[in-house]
Amino acid sequence: MNCRLGCGACCIAPSITSPIPGMPEGKPAGERCIQLSNDNLCMIFGMKERPEVCSSFSATIDVCGSTNSEAISLISFLEAQTS
Repeated sequence: MNCRLGCGACCIAPSITSPIPGMPEGKPAGERCIQLSNDNLCMIFGMKERPEVCSSFSATIDVCGSTNSEAISLISFLEAQTS
């Protein structure tokens, strides 16, 4: 599965503990990443400053569902189950 352009669920729903440019302590679950554009695109995509956890994320139907809102729900549920 390919990421849905403009989804951004993986940049909002999960916590990220590694530093992100502009967010040196990472980000808590449910908080929008500072590097997520108004169009829900990663502004540091492909750059070395992008956290490894972000670069290694692979969209799958069981994590991302079939809509952006489903992705937020599924990733939020998984975050709650693993934190």
